[in-house]
Amino acid sequence: MVQLTTRDYIAKEDKFGAHNYHPIPVVLSKGEGVFVWDVEGKRYFDFLAAYSAVNQGHCHPKIVKALTEQAETLALTSRAFYNNTLGDWEEYMTQLFGYDKMLPMNSGAEADETALKLIRKWAYKVKGIPENEAKIVVCDGNFHGRTITIISMSSDPDAYSHYGPYTPGFVNIPYNDLQRLEDELKDSNVAGFLVEPIQAEAGVYVPEDGYLKKAAELCKKHNVLFVADEVQTGLARTGKMLACDHENVRPDILVLGKALSGGMYPVSCVLADDEIMLTIKPGEHGSTYGGNPIAGRVAMAALDVIQEEKLAENSLRLGEIFRNEMKAIPSEMIEIVRGKGLLNAVAIKPVNGKTAWDVCVALKENGLLAKPTHEHIIRFTPPLVITEEQLMEAIEIIKQTFKEMGI
Repeated sequence: MVQLTTRDYIAKEDKFGAHNYHPIPVVLSKGEGVFVWDVEGKRYFDFLAAYSAVNQGHCHPKIVKALTEQAETLALTSRAFYNNTLGDWEEYMTQLFGYDKMLPMNSGAEADETALKLIRKWAYKVKGIPENEAKIVVCDGNFHGRTITIISMSSDPDAYSHYGPYTPGFVNIPYNDLQRLEDELKDSNVAGFLVEPIQAEAGVYVPEDGYLKKAAELCKKHNVLFVADEVQTGLARTGKMLACDHENVRPDILVLGKALSGGMYPVSCVLADDEIMLTIKPGEHGSTYGGNPIAGRVAMAALDVIQEEKLAENSLRLGEIFRNEMKAIPSEMIEIVRGKGLLNAVAIKPVNGKTAWDVCVALKENGLLAKPTHEHIIRFTPPLVITEEQLMEAIEIIKQTFKEMGI
């Protein structure tokens, strides 16, 4: 059998696959902890962690065991029947995060769509907004997924161009602007405010201290649901279990995904109290795979790992080290370093024709994988199991890369 090379695998994807991604030119075949290996056997630090889905590290043995044991027993029943895993998972989630109910889905986009549906159901059945008049306030720069409805609230032309007509009912305001938020909340037809505690996809934009707390207070004042999309920022990534925990904010609706499975399986969910969650009745929303037995066992194992291995504490401590080290790099390409915990970004100024993409390709050559977002920003989000020794080794790779670029 002929052994395919990196070039062969890339050519095959290019020929037979849709061209809706532009990956860094590396073909991965193995992962363990903070490392991945390509098809030629070269090892890399993974500093993307599947957009924070692999917070617990690649192929964590506890999560792998939960998945394989359940897969050998019962994988899927649909929600036409009960299964002996879902109730355990629902109990685990509601007790851990402090809500009455959980609604399981698969992807982050599905979970955000579920939150949007809950906002509108609550608007009409509880708040009393006239039918089809409910509005949801969202922020410029948001990223909540790729569905038609979600891209209808996007301010990114790459996300929404040529997908119209768009879903109505959304009001866009600047991120981190409390005055604009309060102005919009005065409209009695506003039902919810959907926000990322940190805008990850937009380039790790961290709002001012107190923004989330004051926004939640404004929502409560105007009888509007405060909805936090913690798909990327949640589950220890920013140094707390939830990014909202930094300001002791309890969202009315909490959206989780990605690291909820440790990267082993598509799992997401929405959490809310009865007044909100029970507005959806049988037959009004669902998912064939949502709440399947594998998802439940994998999610509970993934959350156990976060708590047992103190990944939030590790993220908080090492994130501070990482940002300080990045700020000390003497390169004219580095404009801004920002982040919280191990959710960090470096804004790159193009110099001598070299861009963020060129930096990431050079990093790849030196054994570290990262990916640009919006062309001029590099996100650095390693698995949270990374040790200080590993982090310092990775930082040396980053420093050396900038040095070799001579800029």
